[in-house]
Amino acid sequence: MIEPRENRVTRTRRPTMADVAARAGVSLSTVSLTYSGAGPLSPETRAKVEKAAEELGYAGPAPHARALRSGRTGVVGVVIHERLQLSFRDPLMLRIMDGLVGDLGQMGLGVLLIPTPTGEPGERSLLETAAMDAAVLLRVRDHDDEPAIDIIRRRGLPLVVMEGEAPEGAGVLEIDDREATAALIRHLVELGHERIGTITLPAGLDGETRALPLDEALAQTAWTPVHRRLEAFADAGVEPCVVIEARASIVAEGIAAAHLALAQDPRPTALVCQSDLLAGGAIIAARELDIAVPQQLSVTGFDGLDLPWLSPLELTTQVQDAEAKGHALAEEVKALLAGESPAPVVMPLTLRIGTSTARAPR
Repeated sequence: MIEPRENRVTRTRRPTMADVAARAGVSLSTVSLTYSGAGPLSPETRAKVEKAAEELGYAGPAPHARALRSGRTGVVGVVIHERLQLSFRDPLMLRIMDGLVGDLGQMGLGVLLIPTPTGEPGERSLLETAAMDAAVLLRVRDHDDEPAIDIIRRRGLPLVVMEGEAPEGAGVLEIDDREATAALIRHLVELGHERIGTITLPAGLDGETRALPLDEALAQTAWTPVHRRLEAFADAGVEPCVVIEARASIVAEGIAAAHLALAQDPRPTALVCQSDLLAGGAIIAARELDIAVPQQLSVTGFDGLDLPWLSPLELTTQVQDAEAKGHALAEEVKALLAGESPAPVVMPLTLRIGTSTARAPR
């Protein structure tokens, strides 16, 4: 017996929506509604279409065809502010991405990781050409010098900015890291410290771990958190005795930066580090130099990471919920894609006094 033509799909051809409609005995629009969920269908009709699709091995509309019909790509661009090999060594960034990517996936959205544009003449940035429905910037530069925002504004894409100045209509997720850093500095002042140095996050891409004057550090274009956490010193009424910019927020660069800081004469009695990984590196450097923490050197961090290898020390730091930040970023994206104007979100920080700080040595 010859199978009716409408029930046959050749082994060399991928089944189509029309094949499913023919096999289920329904219209093409009914099959389309089954997959889009955009209209009312009876459970019986939906089951009939799903059964026909299963029998034919039909996996659903091709992504490019779905994108053409909906006007959406189903992709959110996430602009990474540092080299991926560095960014994905940072537990804080991994937790943020875990919350963000997981929630976007639940919304049926994929993620495209995009290197931040440098703004150099002649640069061809993926951000200018990649198909996406919205963009998330994980860092922005200050001093009104952010090429990523300029590109996204020209493209008219919905935008969410984490921890930085955003254009009108964009979603914003903030932390009050300036005040939080000032609280750490005041804690050290209350312990009698006068020679307080700082190790900062990298100001940009492809830098080197180096010492630089405070005014130079503040004058250069940098990722917003770098400057806000430096400006906290003025808020606390303290001028740092040494400023070291780390090449990356990783332990190895914290070690290198602390060696530079601790070579100063007179030596700092406290170091305010702009991340916990940098602080962990500073403590390792102090151990290498036989400088006791906290008896001879107090160290503070920022982020609230779990660093069991510092035991028996517990880091004095500001704790933030990185995964919650990822969830909040995803909610901002969701609101923008729904045509809403999301309110700015400010995530809380909690001061945690550990055992890495103590009274200044006499």
